[in-house]
Amino acid sequence: MTRLLPAALLVLLAGCATGAGPPPAASTASPPAAAAPATGSAAPTAATPVPTGSDPALRAELLAMLERDQSGRTGGPDPEGDAARTERLAQILDEHGWPGRDLVGEDGAEAAWAIAQHSDLDPAFQQRALELLRAAVAEGRASPGDLAYLTDRVAANTGQPQTYGTQVSCTPEGPEPAVPLADEAAVEQLRADAGLAPWADYLEEMAAICAEE
Repeated sequence: MTRLLPAALLVLLAGCATGAGPPPAASTASPPAAAAPATGSAAPTAATPVPTGSDPALRAELLAMLERDQSGRTGGPDPEGDAARTERLAQILDEHGWPGRDLVGEDGAEAAWAIAQHSDLDPAFQQRALELLRAAVAEGRASPGDLAYLTDRVAANTGQPQTYGTQVSCTPEGPEPAVPLADEAAVEQLRADAGLAPWADYLEEMAAICAEE
C-alpha cells in the first residue's frame, strides 16, 4: 500500500524553494518533499473511499512514483530520481493531457502535480505542466491550490516575482520569500481564492521546517 506523508507536512515542505533563480542571502531549505492537497482538504479515512478516477492503473503508478519521491526527500531510498519521474510524467501528459481527478482521482492528480513541482531540472517541461494544469483547473479537474504552488515554483525557478508566496527560503532570521512577491497587498486575497491558508499562518508553520534545517 502506498503510504504518504501527513498532508500538513507535505504542503509545508512543498514550499521550500530549491529553484534555479537568484540565490537568497542565506541558504535555502532542503529539497522539498512532495505535497498533499494545497487546498487543505483532509486526508481520506478508512470510512471515506478514495475515488480512483477512470484509470486506476495510472493512478496507482502515479502514487508509487510519489512514494519514491517522498522517500528520497526524507532520507530513504529513491532509485528512480527526479529526472526519470519527469520523463515518465512527460509521457503521461503526451498521452492524456493533465491527469486530473476525473482520470486518476484526487490523490493521483496531486501526485502528478507534486512530480511536476519537483521537475526543476527541466524548466521547459515544468512550464508545459503549468499550462496544462491551469487548463485542468479551469475545467474543474484539478486543484487551484496545486496551481498556485506550481505557478510560484515556475516563477522562482526563472527569477520572476511569485504570486502566492508559497516558495520560501530559510534564513538566519527565519523563513523569507525565495523571490519577491508580485503584489504583497493582494497576496492574502489571492491565497484565499486558491484555498490556501493565510500567508502569516503559512510563514509561522514554515518556521518550524526551517528550525529543523
